[in-house]
Amino acid sequence: MLEFARWKYALMALLIAVSALYALPNVFPQDPAVQVTAGRGGVMDDALVERIRGSLQSANLGFRSVAMEQGAVLVRLDSVDAQSQVASVIETAIGDDYVVALNLASTVPAWLESLGGKSMVLGLDLLGGVHFLMEVDEQAAIEKRLDGMVDDIRALLRERSLHYTSVNRTGETIEISLRDATERDPAAAAILAVMPGVQMTNDPATANKLTASLNPEQRVAMLDGALEQNMVTLRNRINELGVTEPIVQRQGSTRIVVQLAGVQDTARAKKIIGATATLEYRAVAEGDAYAARDTGRVPPDARLYYRRDKGVDGKPVPVLLKKSVIASGDQLTGATSGIDAQSGTPKVDVTLNPMGGQHMFEFTRDNVGKGMAVVFVERTPDTKVVDGQTLQTSRTVEEVISVATVQGVFGRQFQTTGLDSPEEAAQLALLLRAGSLAAPMEIVEERIVGPSLGAENIRAGVAAVTYSFIFVLVFFVVYYKMFGVITNLALFINLLMVVAVMSIIGATLTLPGLAGIALTVGMSVDANVLINERIREELRAGNTPLTSIANGYTKAAGTIADANLTAILAGVALFIFGTGPVKGFAVTLIIGILTSMYSAVSASRGIASLIYGSRRKLSDLSI
Repeated sequence: MLEFARWKYALMALLIAVSALYALPNVFPQDPAVQVTAGRGGVMDDALVERIRGSLQSANLGFRSVAMEQGAVLVRLDSVDAQSQVASVIETAIGDDYVVALNLASTVPAWLESLGGKSMVLGLDLLGGVHFLMEVDEQAAIEKRLDGMVDDIRALLRERSLHYTSVNRTGETIEISLRDATERDPAAAAILAVMPGVQMTNDPATANKLTASLNPEQRVAMLDGALEQNMVTLRNRINELGVTEPIVQRQGSTRIVVQLAGVQDTARAKKIIGATATLEYRAVAEGDAYAARDTGRVPPDARLYYRRDKGVDGKPVPVLLKKSVIASGDQLTGATSGIDAQSGTPKVDVTLNPMGGQHMFEFTRDNVGKGMAVVFVERTPDTKVVDGQTLQTSRTVEEVISVATVQGVFGRQFQTTGLDSPEEAAQLALLLRAGSLAAPMEIVEERIVGPSLGAENIRAGVAAVTYSFIFVLVFFVVYYKMFGVITNLALFINLLMVVAVMSIIGATLTLPGLAGIALTVGMSVDANVLINERIREELRAGNTPLTSIANGYTKAAGTIADANLTAILAGVALFIFGTGPVKGFAVTLIIGILTSMYSAVSASRGIASLIYGSRRKLSDLSI
């Protein structure tokens, strides 16, 4: 007989309620906004809010509100057209200590956000923005790696007391000349022991010379690692733009795709992405840093730097550091944050390469109890228009991100303590780990997707889904009568669940994603057609209406599962091997198929049981 357990009704009611709750944020439109976040030296406070409000009022620019929201100042506007002009006025008013970016601000009620409700993230093709295709300069990356190896080999030979006359790079090889031919084999063994990815060759005619080069596997691994580190670095830099859900993904063996939805200022995006950064470890010099700042008299062996934080006088804290560099970020191979077991304070564990480790060992051996600082150096390209001509310039920022006391002798591995919070430790580790690009990159493709095109895509995509949905609804009601109504309710539940799941997991909705939703409607239709036609067959076979309904759902379930399983496997393959829009389509397809299986097989049966289950004597069926 036609039965549906009470716990299944409870589950269905719960799923519908949760789906409705988490699909609800998509009803609230986003406000065009300008977002202001703190850069280096910027302070987020009420005074900044008033400065921004005053500058906009002085320029006679309208706005909905100016307020501090989640650690950033959001200026909400009435239209997208006003964003660029408002951002320009704000940048002029607050200076270079802040990052100003175009954005879209949520209007979801606070109570709904507190429950985790959020709108679906729109992709580049729906929201507009910029698209970059960046390629690693393989030759430059290899040469940079070999240059580092030259210093490492020199340090290694000195450490092993193996005398050499020269170690130089020639093209993609390193030529090593030793004083004594008897030291050639020990030198080769020492290098191979420390650098397993290196292959050594020698010329029988010159017994005191060695040639080192990267083996093919090491070349591939080195380029692969450089590309992965560059992706981490780019994500770190893009965070400064205030972009929601940026896409930074690998394409092939040497390229990275960067898509910034909602960003219309291409010059600013290129400036952030194309910046170069590095780190330097320097010894703290003796002397009064405040006096040096105020008088301009700096000791001859020192340079005046400033810490990221500010002192009681509201000015950056000065620090005197020695001119010589102990080790640089190019020599760093790893950095992780954690908690020091002895003191219970945040720490960052750092690992240097052999050359950097040797320099660090020599410094710490002679300077226990003295200070050492980490300096973050960033060079940012800048474009200025002077007398009608575009000039490419650069701006360099040097700031001290950490000052610690040397507690003991260490070399390649050590830890930095004295940090204020675990968040600061994590941030420092990120800067150390991804402060600079591991390999040079250049932009090989650049294009802008305007917001008007994105709006048109949204209208076209929503229209496609809407019209297909309406046509299906009408067809089912006309062709299947009451079971057409049941099918339509199941389709509504399916669409509601798709939107809710995509909102919960934070999936990015692209134009192919809208196509995936439209296809999902079709897949759900297929399942319901199988069920309805199976019920018809049971009726034609002479079964009672209630038996026909029960058999129709039971016997069609296996066929539906088989058909949808193959479609899910195809979606998984698209997600694994596809990139960009293909992945967006695959995510929507997989979610839609899973929800359609539930809505067609279980939810529609529950509705049918609710309508016909209590009617024990049923003579005919409206199908």
